[in-house]
Amino acid sequence: MNVISTLDGVTDLADDLGVLRDLERRLLVYKFAIEELMTKLRILSEEFDSVHQHDPIEHISNRVKKPEGILEKLRRKGFPLDLDSFGDWLDDVAGVRVVCPFVSDVYRVKEMLARQHDVEILRTKDYIAQPKPNGYRSLHLIVRIPVFLSDRVEHVKVEVQLRTIAMDFWATLEHKLFYKYDDHPPADFVGELMSTAMIAAQLDDRMESLHRRIHRDDV
Repeated sequence: MNVISTLDGVTDLADDLGVLRDLERRLLVYKFAIEELMTKLRILSEEFDSVHQHDPIEHISNRVKKPEGILEKLRRKGFPLDLDSFGDWLDDVAGVRVVCPFVSDVYRVKEMLARQHDVEILRTKDYIAQPKPNGYRSLHLIVRIPVFLSDRVEHVKVEVQLRTIAMDFWATLEHKLFYKYDDHPPADFVGELMSTAMIAAQLDDRMESLHRRIHRDDV
């Protein structure tokens, strides 16, 4: 077990270039996992567009958490500083965000992923059915997929966020606004964000209704 420690049990790992380089190498498998998942999503997108004349995926983005961010989160959460098992403690080392045109597409993409024999859905958090207190809406999945390396197979966790264009618009601007206030915005500001989240949800509902009128016979 590769645990980093000092005599008093505490060290500033962010300053240890050797540890960061080791962690960066270990993150390569997460990059591969994202590439596997992105390929699956692109195939589903193109196939669905061809068969049903409707692409349920507007665009996809991805990221692998930086080594410094991983070490900081392990310390902040009180998890063991173990480079051999950090992936057991953290679900968001690798992330894929899928932005869909309509709410129904969010759940459609989730179901298509669930039908893939090598995609295991470990956990689901439905912030669309039950938004966060600040108004945030999205469907979060923790999936595990196999990565076939030259000498072994590793099963890697990836966080998948599925949301509509309206949800993504709201979440992106909310993040930028909170960053400006260093996560401590005025009270009335929070209320205004909640109000705009409700407007975004209403827009999703109305656009979904129009979508259903146009595609009544779609599967």
